Amino acid sequence: MTDARETATQADSAPVPLLDPREGIPPVTASPEALAAVVAAFAAGSGPVAVDAERASGYRYGQRAYLVQLRRAGAGTALIDPVGCPDLSTLDAALRGTEWVLHAATQDLPCLAELGMHPTALFDTELAGRLAGFPRVGLGAMVENVLGFALEKGHSAVDWSTRPLPDPWLRYAALDVELLVDLRDALEEELRTQGKLDWALQEFAAIAAAPPAPPRVDPWRRTSGMHKVRRRRQIGVVRELWEARDRTARERDVSPGRVLSDAAIVTAALESPPNAQALAALPGFGHRMGRRQLEQWQAAIDRARALPERELPQQTAAYNGPPPPRAWADKDPVAAARLSAARTAVTALADELNLPQENLITPDTVRRVCWAPPADPSPESVAAELSALGARPWQTALAAPLLAKALTARPPAPPQPAE
Repeated sequence: MTDARETATQADSAPVPLLDPREGIPPVTASPEALAAVVAAFAAGSGPVAVDAERASGYRYGQRAYLVQLRRAGAGTALIDPVGCPDLSTLDAALRGTEWVLHAATQDLPCLAELGMHPTALFDTELAGRLAGFPRVGLGAMVENVLGFALEKGHSAVDWSTRPLPDPWLRYAALDVELLVDLRDALEEELRTQGKLDWALQEFAAIAAAPPAPPRVDPWRRTSGMHKVRRRRQIGVVRELWEARDRTARERDVSPGRVLSDAAIVTAALESPPNAQALAALPGFGHRMGRRQLEQWQAAIDRARALPERELPQQTAAYNGPPPPRAWADKDPVAAARLSAARTAVTALADELNLPQENLITPDTVRRVCWAPPADPSPESVAAELSALGARPWQTALAAPLLAKALTARPPAPPQPAE
């Protein structure tokens, strides 16, 4: 999680530690024998299980977990070291059928899946907060607003691959799961009161059932500052440098940004230095960078410079959806009118329901329906189209009538010339 917390205080009271001082910090589980004891304890526990994972984003390559935290009634809190226990499939089996409680589940589920853990049912407290209309849905803000605890800053941005993990970090990690089930229960009641609980349950079921995300196409296009690079040859330099950096980062198991910054890649693409000496004069390359590294990056630049025109990347990524909305008025004014009407209707309903527009229906789904609407723009046909695009039943029930009406919108007639 990205929210920082270490100790909690309730309003107008002295600090109240969330961990029982008699228990202290739970020992880190780092051996098969210790893991077997945790599995037995959590299998014998009752109720939902709070789950969290800590990664070393910004320090290590990839998004693997370096600590997994769990808490369940009757079992207490467990801190598991995935370096010593890389296979948690026995724990997953013990929790089969148990509801997992996570905050921002989609952030943690991929790294948990790498360890063999896959929830069959879950409750996402961040998503629940969005649907309930809370303006701030970080864990600290949610705990304060819903449960009345003020959480102090802790160790959210530390290198969790550090071994041994310091006690203050472990305490912080244990607190991540200390109140999750309490928060879940309070949010469930809030959603029920607002008439939104079924919506949330549909969303949670969709997250739990979602397949792994496919590999991103052309991930190098997400280089920060890429919008400055216009020419295809320069874009080719970005691609070659990004891929060279990614290989190095993977081999060294360090964050790519620690190997070479995005800003340096973009600068090199724009300047296209002819040799390593010229490259060393550019920001991001000269400071503490050895000759061998400079030659590695220059070789990537030279590869891009030598590519035939047909092998250079296109200026924009291939995309099977509609064009950017800013181009609609010129390409298809009628579609632009449909989109404008749809956006207005979705915004109004989302405001009325007190939830984010993107949770009511995703902007991409709205664009696709407005660009290529069904031949019969009835609410039933639009609902079928929304379902095919992945919308949940509650979303189709609310959005289909609005979008069906928006699909009948037409652009305003051009002004008539004066007599």
